Amino acid sequence: MEKAALLTEFKTYAPHIDTAPLEKAYDFSKRAHANQERASGEHYFVHCEAVAQTLIEFKLDMPTICAALLHDVLEDTPITREQLASEFGEEVTLLVEGVTKLDALQFSSHDVAQAENWRKMLLATAQDIRVILIKMADRLHNMTTLNYLDREHQLRIAHETLSLYAPLAHRLGMFRLKGMLEDLAFQYMHPKEYEELERKVQEQTRGRDASLNAFKAVLDEHLSKMNIPIRVATRTKSLYSIYEKMQRQDKPFEDIQDALGVRLITDTIANCYALLGTVHTIFKPVSGSFTDYISVPKINLYQSLHTTIVSPLGDFIEIQIRTEEMHRTAEYGIAAHWRYKSSPSQKDVHLEEKLNWLRQWIEWLQDLKSPREFLESL
Repeated sequence: MEKAALLTEFKTYAPHIDTAPLEKAYDFSKRAHANQERASGEHYFVHCEAVAQTLIEFKLDMPTICAALLHDVLEDTPITREQLASEFGEEVTLLVEGVTKLDALQFSSHDVAQAENWRKMLLATAQDIRVILIKMADRLHNMTTLNYLDREHQLRIAHETLSLYAPLAHRLGMFRLKGMLEDLAFQYMHPKEYEELERKVQEQTRGRDASLNAFKAVLDEHLSKMNIPIRVATRTKSLYSIYEKMQRQDKPFEDIQDALGVRLITDTIANCYALLGTVHTIFKPVSGSFTDYISVPKINLYQSLHTTIVSPLGDFIEIQIRTEEMHRTAEYGIAAHWRYKSSPSQKDVHLEEKLNWLRQWIEWLQDLKSPREFLESL
């Protein structure tokens, strides 16, 4: 992505923020990495742009985007900490330093070393969670270019992604990122199973179109009378989550009922419950399938109403009902709470309370003496 496009996208959610520091970080990083290439043969700076682009999609703040562009300059170029701090200030420098420290950690298969490395990583999270968000975006882009590495490196990085980064994304409520990381790792760790499952899901999607269309037609007919704003989105589970469920339940793909589903996204909590009532009135709900994560949110802030109904054509359809704000939290997790708001009064005043669970969890992990116990709890 070119600089102008990057700035334009940033301004879509932060129109009143001066983009001069972002332009400066872009140019500075591009110069610093001028003579470097990645394994793909691409200019190294392409990676820095991609990491910044992902975090702009998360609608993160200016210091985080600047740090994303600069995240490798301390590790891979002659730029010193003093130079970085002089040019971009202490906040951006601390973020870049945090990512550099994480990059220096070498994960191994030995429990003691791995546990100690992850203690350090979690401590970095406790100090500023934006460091982890940059690292997650960094790992995502590295996974998309894994095909340029040899098989041994592919397997090591894919395993690390699946066992460490994807679970951490889950813990932070970043389900979209988690699914992307899992599927990229799955593709390299189990290529045959990945291809077969991808083919089956595509076939099932085509086969379920009629059922989903019939469901939407009946739903639209009833909702048109209710004057409730609604956005209907089809949801497909990630390939790895389907594979995991097949393994866990020892079932073939054909017996996994919630591989496809529908999201109903509206404006208020009251309308979420109104939609639920309408859906259960029109369609037959599957016994025991209803869960209320709005009244009792998950620990990672996730909120939605879940139910499964029988479609007009006799298929099971899993439905999630949520507000737009809940949808953003479900997609971006903890990252959603760093988004710019249009006025200070809209800022998330409860963010500190929401982060308490993370801090308490980290403090508890520091008290665990056994590396095995630590890894199991992680």
